[in-house]
Amino acid sequence: MKIFDLTHLIEPDMPVFPGTEPPEIIKANTIEKDGFEEKILKMYSHTGTHMDAPAHLLRNGKTLDRYDAEHFFGKAFVIDSSGAAGGIIEKNSLKERENEIREADYVLFHTDWSRYWGEDEYYDNFPCLDIDAAMYLASFSLKGVGFDTISADPVEDLLLTNHRIILGKGMVIVENLKDLDRLIGEDIFWFSCMPLKTINADGSPVRAIAIIGTL
Repeated sequence: MKIFDLTHLIEPDMPVFPGTEPPEIIKANTIEKDGFEEKILKMYSHTGTHMDAPAHLLRNGKTLDRYDAEHFFGKAFVIDSSGAAGGIIEKNSLKERENEIREADYVLFHTDWSRYWGEDEYYDNFPCLDIDAAMYLASFSLKGVGFDTISADPVEDLLLTNHRIILGKGMVIVENLKDLDRLIGEDIFWFSCMPLKTINADGSPVRAIAIIGTL
């Protein structure tokens, strides 16, 4: 069995969605002073490798704490979209993988954009699903989809159209994944993306991992 960590490190000055603030990690107690180490963590609910719940955008949408834990674990596979023409992931490229999509709980998209993590390029012109592709994915009984980009929509799409299509089906969206290239060509594998269990959670950082082999 092999386990692959697909999660970016949470740290001050890390990339965050434009308009939000980076996390603060404040030393509250020290071993020298208090006999134990403890920190205050202050961050947006969509910091780093994180999950979007339907409640992120949809009025009366489901929050993460209302999902059973099993929703955040399941079968997954990676689609290599690093060569998407014009940065657009089209429906036809997904139809070629229809059998895998039907078998999977999560579909993860490798765009190779995580190579820009920490650089200005990370925020612009990353590959995205077009509307037909998003609607096609939403037609399956998936638990969620994941991307190695900062958003499922172009930053300039203020309506967040793809988000609304996917979240509207009760799926979750995982963003800012990394190292998906290590899983290209693999058959269906196990994927875990457990969020924090906070009340009324519109989103949460996750520790996303892939598990290849027998559990």
